[in-house]
Amino acid sequence: MIISSTASNSTAAAAYAKTQSSLETGLSSDDADGVVSGVSGGQSFGDVLGTAIEGAISSNKEAEVKAASGLKGHGNLTDIVTSVSQAQMVLQTASVVRDRVIQSYQDIMRMTI
Repeated sequence: MIISSTASNSTAAAAYAKTQSSLETGLSSDDADGVVSGVSGGQSFGDVLGTAIEGAISSNKEAEVKAASGLKGHGNLTDIVTSVSQAQMVLQTASVVRDRVIQSYQDIMRMTI
């Protein structure tokens, strides 16, 4: 199945917006996406980023384990597809955040002092 880049970008942007709104309100986001869990408004940026990275890594590891069990003929197909889709969403969100960080860095470097 081929997904257009516009659909992928909008999906990643929606996930980013959901995470951003949960950070601003101080509420935890859905644990279904595995990106941010239990983030409060008093944490530093480094803590939030570390939590997001840990969530992304664990989501990808879970997807790998389920995909491997599916290749062996074990596991539920619905669980496998769901975990792989979640891992894809996390990867898209991480790439959007990375692109924004690089763009921000480049903008700062272009500023005149």
